[in-house]
Amino acid sequence: MEPLGYEIHVYLERRGRARYAAWLRRAIRQALKTHKRRSAMIDVNLVSDRAIARLNREFLQHAGPTDVISLNYGHDNSQLVEGEMYISIDTARREARRRGHSVSAEVCLYAIHGTLHLLGYDDRDPADAQRMHAKEDELLKELGLGAVYG
Repeated sequence: MEPLGYEIHVYLERRGRARYAAWLRRAIRQALKTHKRRSAMIDVNLVSDRAIARLNREFLQHAGPTDVISLNYGHDNSQLVEGEMYISIDTARREARRRGHSVSAEVCLYAIHGTLHLLGYDDRDPADAQRMHAKEDELLKELGLGAVYG
């Protein structure tokens, strides 16, 4: 079995967010390993609500901020997972307070959600969203963070 080759780069819009980088990498690696992906090149950008709202409008034609946006650069027939994701730290803070857990756990949820999109998951209809949330909970439990949806 050849070694796993994961390149995960975390870019921070502002200083003081480096504490999330290790959690992000760990969550993404867990999702990739669970799906038996041998290699990945993923850039993660931790941004503000203002920045993600601009990207949400540009890429998805939706108004306002969102939690995570994934851009898939890979090919369907490739084992290489290649993409970029933007995670709103402002949304993560708000939702973590509302859900009663740490910001790190919320950021991991968004990283897993974004990675699942890069792996081909979709959450547009209720059945697909439920399947995706179940997988997110499974991965969060594996990381020792506990379920969010279950």
